[in-house]
Amino acid sequence: MSADTSYEQDVRLAHVLADAVDKITMERFRALDLSVSAKTDKTIVSDADQAAENHIRQQLKRARSRDAILGEEFGASEHMGAQRTWVVDPIDGTSNFVRGVPVWATLIGLLDNGEPVAGLVSAPAIGRRWWAAKGMGAWTGRNLTSAQRLNVSTVSRLEDASFSYSALEGWSDVGKLDDFLAMTSTLWRTRAFGDFWSYMMVAEGAVDFAAEPELALHDMAALVPIVVEAGGRFTSLAGRDGCHGGNALASNGLLHDAALKHLSFTPESAAAFRAAGGTVRGAANNAPASMLASDSDADPAAAPPTAPLPENRHGHGMVEADYVTQPIALPHTGAGSTGGSQ
Repeated sequence: MSADTSYEQDVRLAHVLADAVDKITMERFRALDLSVSAKTDKTIVSDADQAAENHIRQQLKRARSRDAILGEEFGASEHMGAQRTWVVDPIDGTSNFVRGVPVWATLIGLLDNGEPVAGLVSAPAIGRRWWAAKGMGAWTGRNLTSAQRLNVSTVSRLEDASFSYSALEGWSDVGKLDDFLAMTSTLWRTRAFGDFWSYMMVAEGAVDFAAEPELALHDMAALVPIVVEAGGRFTSLAGRDGCHGGNALASNGLLHDAALKHLSFTPESAAAFRAAGGTVRGAANNAPASMLASDSDADPAAAPPTAPLPENRHGHGMVEADYVTQPIALPHTGAGSTGGSQ
């Protein structure tokens, strides 16, 4: 593999970060003492998420002290507004992680003036890693010297296409479930691979397009360069290129416009659907109600310690991460995992 771009050293740094974080996350995967809490928005976080993001932040502060950092767990750094911003999702697929499902990954992306220019996805439990940078191509392999170039598929008709998504609930919430189901009935194949995995298979050419109706910046920043450098296209469901639209459609490019005809919507149309009485069922990654401890069951002394928050997390219009958490008890998974309160 050869590379000659201004982001080559950033990709090398992302590999170094991922090597270290893979050790952190794998040590906690299926750990008997894994601590898991529900945040106030009912999404879940584990001690592994917090430890992984803290490590990445500490290393970036040393190696790229002038760059901003935005992470899922601890929000924005004090340098928001800088030209370059690292966007981190320490564990994409936390629900899988805490249940012992090996499909989860660390996402490390780099924005330059808001444009996603480099990204790395590391999924150590399945032994896979993908990365790309603007002008460098997209690659998969164990490291920079042992890699295979990625290329999207050449399928050009929806009826011949393989499509991946995460869950049905989100499509219902934005008033697109009927259109979604109508489209899927015309396709060759559909599978809910979910999370990062859908988009990496688009980049590999194993899946022809993937979409999700609600995503955050940290869910997408690392994925965009990989899909685009593999020859694909990555937009919001309103057709806006990049990772700033709040949702995603990634494709081989040939199917993109046809898919948008079925799936496109705007924040305004989603809001109008809800205002008219549309049903909002809640995020697919929320902790199940049965996993949430009641107030009478919660033992404050048993609550897992929360990692210290980085200082000065405000700025650039971002909402800081909310770390008023509640311990949750995991269902028995066969791996011996227990919730933080047990």
